[in-house]
Amino acid sequence: MKAAFIGLGAMGAPMAGHLHAKGLLAAVGNRTQARADALADELGVQAPHLAGIASACDIIALCVSADADVIGVVEALAPTLKKGAVVVDHSTVSPDTAKKAARIIGDAGGAFLDAPVSGGVEGAKNGKLSVMVGGEASVLETARPVLEAYAARVTHMGPVGSGQATKAVNQVLVAGIAQAVTEGLALGEALGLDADRLIPTLGAGAAGNWFLEKRGATMLRNEFSVGFKLALLHKDLGIVRGIAADAGTDRTIIEQSLADFAQLMSEGYGDDDISGLIRLKRKS
Repeated sequence: MKAAFIGLGAMGAPMAGHLHAKGLLAAVGNRTQARADALADELGVQAPHLAGIASACDIIALCVSADADVIGVVEALAPTLKKGAVVVDHSTVSPDTAKKAARIIGDAGGAFLDAPVSGGVEGAKNGKLSVMVGGEASVLETARPVLEAYAARVTHMGPVGSGQATKAVNQVLVAGIAQAVTEGLALGEALGLDADRLIPTLGAGAAGNWFLEKRGATMLRNEFSVGFKLALLHKDLGIVRGIAADAGTDRTIIEQSLADFAQLMSEGYGDDDISGLIRLKRKS
């Protein structure tokens, strides 16, 4: 099995590294060719243009920023796609985009899985991501060795689009937890509580969660460059807003988080990780 990875950002580069460690990686690709060339040299693999990746590889994973990027990549892959190849998209996009990408790849003789991930940069680096997959179960089994190279859990959620629907739910939870943790820790800070005692005490009880454990101490030290950029969660929540509107469910957390992250972005903090939200929770 020859695998490729396209999109070598903070998530994609370590995911490609795990594929290489398993002996599966044959090629890498990136919008900035210099980045692809550098990682290819480091790992001893190829960095051809997308047409070359499409014709040579059995499994092609991608992790890019936006809906238009996903469609652009699959349209570039389609003309030379190896028959029977599987394209696995780890990006966060709309279910409709996933279905469109699946049609493009299907018409080219391949198969498509929408497989967004959760677990953050740490999960990517440690090979402990949770992957939520939409598509045919048999196609997932073909691609499973690739996904399991960087995942702690791979779950088949249903047909194409189901992975992205699951990620929409995930991002609402991420946003709501960030709202609660940053507001709570801002209160603890204002009350003069010692962070070294407060965070493990909270974490040992009903308030314990991944975000508190991984970001609590760093946000109280004003360190906001350790994780998922808030501008990217803002992008994701824009997608989720439309999904929730169509579903007719409450959007309180979505709308509040969109407004808060937009404010932080306007103040120049878009590259902060999402714990930068505490800036808005502190006393003015």
